[in-house]
Amino acid sequence: MSTVTSAPAHGDRRTVISWCLWDFGSNAFNTVMLSFVFSVYVTSAVAESPERGQQVFANWQTVAGIVVALAAPVVGAWGDRVRNRKAVLGVLTLIVVACVAACWFVRPEDQYLFLGAGLIAGAQVAQGMAEIFYNAMLSQISTPTTIGRISGLAWGLGYFGGVICLVVAAVGFVQNAFGLPTADSINIRGIALFCAAWLLLMSIPVMFFGPPALPRQRSNRFSPLRAYAEVVRILRGRPKLAHFLLASAIYRDGLTAVFTFAGVIAATSYGFAPTEVLYFGLAANIVAAVGTWVFGSLDDRLGPRPVIVGTLIAMVITGLIIVLFPAKLVFWIGGMVISSMVGAVQSASRTLLVRILEPGEENEIFGLYATVGRAVSFLAPALVALFTAMFGVRLGLLGIIVTLLLGLAVFWPLRITGVTHDRVSSSPPAP
Repeated sequence: MSTVTSAPAHGDRRTVISWCLWDFGSNAFNTVMLSFVFSVYVTSAVAESPERGQQVFANWQTVAGIVVALAAPVVGAWGDRVRNRKAVLGVLTLIVVACVAACWFVRPEDQYLFLGAGLIAGAQVAQGMAEIFYNAMLSQISTPTTIGRISGLAWGLGYFGGVICLVVAAVGFVQNAFGLPTADSINIRGIALFCAAWLLLMSIPVMFFGPPALPRQRSNRFSPLRAYAEVVRILRGRPKLAHFLLASAIYRDGLTAVFTFAGVIAATSYGFAPTEVLYFGLAANIVAAVGTWVFGSLDDRLGPRPVIVGTLIAMVITGLIIVLFPAKLVFWIGGMVISSMVGAVQSASRTLLVRILEPGEENEIFGLYATVGRAVSFLAPALVALFTAMFGVRLGLLGIIVTLLLGLAVFWPLRITGVTHDRVSSSPPAP
């Protein structure tokens, strides 16, 4: 075990709020730029045809995924030698802001297609790297009795931030309540400037008040090849960590698919109009935020395992009910139930990983967390495509259910004394 000098595992209120605000701001990119609005503009209005737009966009997303998967362990290992995590987080966040703001220059002409898809992919890579340092800070600003609530608070704020930005983008820019010029898609391109400003504003606090980190004390120089060798050594020497990384990667892929395919299934199988899909998405994000906060407190009281297992089981059962009863109302109610648990599982997985880390390796392991997640990110989409081809779009939902069930099955036998089993219960202090 390496000799480590680490910062205290607690943070004052200002530090915690500053850390949470980064999540609140970063979801502007995920929700508006990547998922619902600007990506649609790039693939439909910028591209000469939707088919070409989707192909180019998908290719750039593939490149971004490969870059994150290959770079995350190296960046994480290097990060454990960096004294000030918030400085690195700040630089990476500014790169995201710059890429998002530059999307203003993507005019509705096919010659700008590669620029638009490339800028979004570049922002995605920078954000993926930034999340390594952001997640690693959690161990510094929390204690064993507050880690669940703090993680859940940030994750829930991320959903709310996404909702606010999506509403502003849809009403203010797309429907043009702001009265912007529509020539040359200025009103749509303005969304990029809004999202960049939002992300920058919400990231400033953590740049100034985020927790600093002391470097791991090592005598050897940093080497990318040595970093990959260290990854192999960790996976071989710590089977329980490897077990959790694999299991969480599988069910996290299913969680990602919930929001990726929910709108498509709603529109194609249940006759949702575009406005209904928007309302459904907004409601799902709000419910997800509230659910994450509620389950965050349970994480502190019961530990992350009951939260992960309980919510995955509930999501699988709810998904099967939706499949068995093909009514719009059932889809609405079931969709809200599932949405209320997505963030809870993500947040509890983050806290479980923090609980089993050794001090000083936070960046490295969270980099590995990202890499393993990327390595299996094909699973849920492939199963959705398979069940769609076999049974139709509505039953493509079975692909998500199977992915969640598989992740649960892999996670179930994991036993980590003091974390998943034989845990010393402790109630969080009164606020």
